Amino acid sequence: MRTLSIGQWVEVFGGKLALKVEAGHKGLDRLITSSEIHRPMGALTGFVGLFTFDRVQVLGNTEILFLDGLSEQARREALEVIYQFDIPCVVITDDNRSSPVMRDLADQKGIPLLQTRFSTTKFAHLFSLYMDDFFAPQTTLHGSLVDVNGIGLLFIGKSAIGKSEVALDLVERGHRLVADDVVIVSRKTQGILVGTSPEMLRTFLEIRGLGILDVRNMFGIRAFRIQKRIEIVVKLVEWDDSLDYERTGLEDHYASIMDVEIPLVTVPIYPGKNITVIAEAIALNHQLKLQGYHTAQEFNRRQMEYMKKKRPSDVQIRVDVE
Repeated sequence: MRTLSIGQWVEVFGGKLALKVEAGHKGLDRLITSSEIHRPMGALTGFVGLFTFDRVQVLGNTEILFLDGLSEQARREALEVIYQFDIPCVVITDDNRSSPVMRDLADQKGIPLLQTRFSTTKFAHLFSLYMDDFFAPQTTLHGSLVDVNGIGLLFIGKSAIGKSEVALDLVERGHRLVADDVVIVSRKTQGILVGTSPEMLRTFLEIRGLGILDVRNMFGIRAFRIQKRIEIVVKLVEWDDSLDYERTGLEDHYASIMDVEIPLVTVPIYPGKNITVIAEAIALNHQLKLQGYHTAQEFNRRQMEYMKKKRPSDVQIRVDVE
């Protein structure tokens, strides 16, 4: 699992979250381990039964108004309840100001105290958004990822089968490369898989016999995008006469990536077969399915209706009479 210290969090996301550190600087090496926040109103009143201390603690208008209504001694005692736990940090929202007691406890305990001008709702939303993305489980796959007509096609197959060549041909036809050879896949919320390229390989594509190509410089900025949702896995395999390949498309197949089922299309290839056009057809057919139209099922429905309508008397039997 990836780790993120408070110091790194402020450095990377501080500008986006309008954060500034007010006290507790010696605790900037504390780690954020959750993409959720906690509002410790219950703990401030002395109830710690449901206190999720391992989350970033947020003091909004409600908590600040409560603390401002206490005497200085009572305020310190209330804050000491939450500071006795190993919390990552405390964030004051809504442009509220920290009190001397807050800063003193933060420095004593080595727990960073931060402030943001954002409302609690906005801060919580952005924090979860950025942290969900940061902590998303990742894996690395060998393949090529291309945005074809808005559909993310992940081409897989054994080495040298032609994945990069298909990707190059698709880019030349106006589609967009995401990653070639190495695809970093992140599992977002609700089972969404998003692929991207390692920064070092970004925009590059390898063609055996030719070398490394930079699609952004060759085809322009339109030929590349940083990330794309993976919606279909296209497996390229060598044609084998002994195998029975899918003919109608009635049976759906899936590939499991990080416990997420993704539609799988296996495409047998042989010299002269136009895989690029087939890839475009796969993307367009998937768009039809998303709109509720399943071509194979429609074909099957028509066939069944035709068979029901055809009566035995409609069949003319020719008899060979000598």
